[in-house]
Amino acid sequence: MQWYNYLSAFFAGFFLANVVPHFVSGIMGNKFPTPFAKPPGKGLSSAPVNMIWALFNLLVGYLLLLKGNLSNDQPISLVIFFAGIAICGIMLSRHFQHKDKE
Repeated sequence: MQWYNYLSAFFAGFFLANVVPHFVSGIMGNKFPTPFAKPPGKGLSSAPVNMIWALFNLLVGYLLLLKGNLSNDQPISLVIFFAGIAICGIMLSRHFQHKDKE
């Protein structure tokens, strides 16, 4: 595999992890921070905006997943994919842990 396949696998995991909070918030009708809120990433966006942001992340993640060429024959690609999920998840949990206190 080429280096860009690994990079694609990592960012596929990153984008796909970002789908979860926005999709769940959107489908539940809750407001949640997005890059389009004021201030970006801190203010709250409406449920429809969160759904659109989730679907955009899903599309980008899927396209990167295809480009990442993940395979059980290349276990390192799976490790890198899951590292992208883990890193995004940890970053988001740290960023949003105080969202209700601001």
